[in-house]
Amino acid sequence: MGILERTGRGRLVVVALIAVGLAAAGLSVWWHLGHREDASLARPVPGDRDRVVVEVLNTTQAVGLARAATRLLRDAGIDVVYFGSDTGAVVDSTQVLVRRGTPDGAARVAAALGVGAIRQLPDAGRLVDVTVRIGRDFAARLAARHS
Repeated sequence: MGILERTGRGRLVVVALIAVGLAAAGLSVWWHLGHREDASLARPVPGDRDRVVVEVLNTTQAVGLARAATRLLRDAGIDVVYFGSDTGAVVDSTQVLVRRGTPDGAARVAAALGVGAIRQLPDAGRLVDVTVRIGRDFAARLAARHS
């Protein structure tokens, strides 16, 4: 083996060792940041305890009710992450369904809408605290509010 071959291999080994060392150091930092026992990390974000994550579904044929409900909820500080149409049966009375957590968030939602019967209906597949199924009573409430 010539001197050039030995020097090239030596450099390759050194570069490989440096790369492995950097990867190990990065993994160590990632592990410690994610698994340290730090009381400050366990504290909730200010206001996070009061956060209610909601989806709004319009069961009626009236256009724009989910958007109108979303505006009311967001004005009340409620986090609406989705609004759209519900393909299920039309309901007369708006339903405020508790998907996770306590009924407190659902009570805030119903108060902001001015309508809604609260019901516990947990659903681990939905990533929201509350599902609102807009009914005909919400359309009547909006019409009365604008007249």
